[in-house]
Amino acid sequence: MDYEEYRQKYFQDPPPRERFEAQGVIGATLYYADYQAALDFVTQVFGEPVYQEAAHTRGWRLGRSWLTLFPSQGGNPTNIEVPIYLANAQELNRIYEAFIAAGATGEAPQNTLMYEPVRMAILTDPFGVTWDLVAPL
Repeated sequence: MDYEEYRQKYFQDPPPRERFEAQGVIGATLYYADYQAALDFVTQVFGEPVYQEAAHTRGWRLGRSWLTLFPSQGGNPTNIEVPIYLANAQELNRIYEAFIAAGATGEAPQNTLMYEPVRMAILTDPFGVTWDLVAPL
């Protein structure tokens, strides 16, 4: 199906008025039982954290949002997807390779429709967290 068919099938026309003037989601906070292994994984993907508080709070700036890691007493995150919107398809391919090199698994990036034409890859980290990588086409 092309994009116009997709829009006609799934989108309201005219669209409903947005109730709030939101600027986006501020970020994701993940709690890991094996904190050090998760910290090593995330650092391998994103580089050194830009924020460190006390012994166990680490934060990475991702565009206008934050990815924050904490230790957990109750296991690893479950039933969660962390979407990351990249600037373009080339950046998506680069971060995909970084995730794979760090130990994530998943299908290769592909072009698809998800609200709009995008390049997308869905990966699972070694702890069971799903990472949705998305870039505009």
